[in-house]
Amino acid sequence: MLVASGSDSISPTLLSRARTVAAEYSKLSKELSEDFNPQTAKRVGELSAVTNALKDWEVASNSLAELNSLLHDPTSDPELRSLASEDITLTTEQLATLSQSLASSLIPDHPFAHLPCLLEIRPGAGGGEAALFAGDLLRMYQAFCSRKGFRTSLLKYEDAEGGLDCGGSEVSLQEAILEVHNPGAYGELRCEAGVHRVQRVPATESKGRTHTSSAVVLVLPSFPDNSDGEDPGEESWSNPQSDYYIDPKDVRTDIMRARGAGGQHVNTTDSAVRLTHLPTNTVVSIQDSRSQPKNREKAWRLLRSKIAQSRREAREDEVVKMRRSVVGVAKMGRGDKIRTYNWGQQRVTDHRSGVSVHDLDDVVDGGLSLEKVMESVRVWMGERDMENLIADEAVEDSRGVKK
Repeated sequence: MLVASGSDSISPTLLSRARTVAAEYSKLSKELSEDFNPQTAKRVGELSAVTNALKDWEVASNSLAELNSLLHDPTSDPELRSLASEDITLTTEQLATLSQSLASSLIPDHPFAHLPCLLEIRPGAGGGEAALFAGDLLRMYQAFCSRKGFRTSLLKYEDAEGGLDCGGSEVSLQEAILEVHNPGAYGELRCEAGVHRVQRVPATESKGRTHTSSAVVLVLPSFPDNSDGEDPGEESWSNPQSDYYIDPKDVRTDIMRARGAGGQHVNTTDSAVRLTHLPTNTVVSIQDSRSQPKNREKAWRLLRSKIAQSRREAREDEVVKMRRSVVGVAKMGRGDKIRTYNWGQQRVTDHRSGVSVHDLDDVVDGGLSLEKVMESVRVWMGERDMENLIADEAVEDSRGVKK
């Protein structure tokens, strides 16, 4: 258990970690007072949230200990014991809240959380119905972003017939990539990555039978056009140590004629661009614009996002293997369905958080019901992050590494 009641209100592992962080904060703050250093100042800022949360927790914990001592001391004045009895419930509740805050402050932000994102949507199993459902999901996310005031654009759109137009309410989608330009969009929407399943009677079903099909949603970080400058160690396309560095020599570029419908000019020029990252065999293709340079720019942005995401996932997989070898932490496969949309019952169920809502129309319209489901998943992800943090500490302890 991560958070309980009373004096054991937070995992000893997390409490030990918090005190280690506070000790580093104190040490660096002293160094900073003697000699200012930008990197040290940045690190102090990063550690301040945990340090402040620990101070608040310790104050409440000490208060609770004093109240319990007073309450159980037979020599205490009866009136004081009565007051202590009244205060102890409130202090216990306060300590539980502060324990949760302290634990949450220890969870590091996802490295892409502050970035805009790309939502890539493709049909899965289910043929034509899956393609229609993929189109439904695209419109759902467009409506959600519009309601939240997020700025979006279609980086790529192809219907199942190869067309490039996003018109109509019953479009069979082959692939779409929706870019959400707002900073922090990745952190907001990464809970949507996975296999979405739909159960409904297709319009072409003459006997009224319910069919099950699916669509896949990928959430990728979207990087600025030029990230050289602010933080070259982490966000530089020219830094081989960064997640989204790609050596141009590792990429094969193919130029071809765009396929499918899309106007009188799109098929008459060699404007489509396909990039292949040879070390990983990652392929992206863009043909949306009649301009080859614009398609090339979009393709490179998409390739960087895919490579960065795959590198991040590869590291996470290695960490999971270490956790499992030491403490047996399980991992939910990326191929598992994450959510079911049942049209007949007007129900949407997320299989990670276990939350169901019975307002499917509001969900597919990007309304508050969708936001409720997404928030439940973000809470679920936070709990898993907390468990993983404890597991990581156990891995370090097993190796005899002193933080």
